[in-house]
Amino acid sequence: MRTATKPRTLTSPPERSRIGDIRMRVVYRGLAVAAAVAAAAVAVVVVLPSEPDGVVAGPVTAPPAAQPSSGPSASASASASSSASPSETVTPAAPAAQVTPTPGTSLAPGYTAMEALYADPRVPELTAKVKRMRLPAPSRRVTKDRRSGLAVPKLPKPWKTYGPAPFTTRQVLPRLRGGTVRGMFVTCPLPIMEQKSPRDSALLAARWTLNHHPKGARITWLASQPVRHGWMLVYRVTYGKRSSRAAVVVVDGGMSKPGLAFVTVPDAQRKQWSDIARVASGVRVLG
Repeated sequence: MRTATKPRTLTSPPERSRIGDIRMRVVYRGLAVAAAVAAAAVAVVVVLPSEPDGVVAGPVTAPPAAQPSSGPSASASASASSSASPSETVTPAAPAAQVTPTPGTSLAPGYTAMEALYADPRVPELTAKVKRMRLPAPSRRVTKDRRSGLAVPKLPKPWKTYGPAPFTTRQVLPRLRGGTVRGMFVTCPLPIMEQKSPRDSALLAARWTLNHHPKGARITWLASQPVRHGWMLVYRVTYGKRSSRAAVVVVDGGMSKPGLAFVTVPDAQRKQWSDIARVASGVRVLG
């Protein structure tokens, strides 16, 4: 006889927690990310400066005090100091030393040509005591200098025409045996700065002619007078125990610069000293 079997009641398994289904490594990863975010926030708080414009203030160096001055340079210095960067130190420029012109050198800064002339001990002052000289009649034989706009005497023998360079025309006396200086008569455009007065131009020209005499040459004035369209100076040039007679004639020949006629004759050729007056009287405008 079979015994009836009581049917079993099926029960569902107990529910698991959803947290248990999440793997532990996911939890750990989330915790690590949270920690990194917190650390970054702390760093930002520490690094950011307290100044509102984001620049940390530093020490500022005061500009140097301006040197007292009453001239225009003081205003320029003050302006330069105010525009300089606060961290820079500006040193005021030292005043330029005054330079005195010396003989045989170029014109010193700050001096005019005439001031340099007056400071040259080789050239004495041209005073009213220097008289005029009597001039002979001009020569009919002339040499034409078209570059200077002048016609000048063609001197008789023993003078002879010679290569002009570096001048425009040149006549010379024969060279003496054992001598280094001989008579010379040249023309050229005025080689120095033209002055307002023909007399001043002639003075500067006479000083320039010392370059064509022996070293240590000095001038003594013999005659000074106006000529047609210019000025004439006659003088003695002394160098050691020897000397020369010389003359310059500056004449406006209608060119861009006046023309210069310059003659010098050493004492060893004193027989030709009379030709100096012939040169002085014979220079005229080429026409």
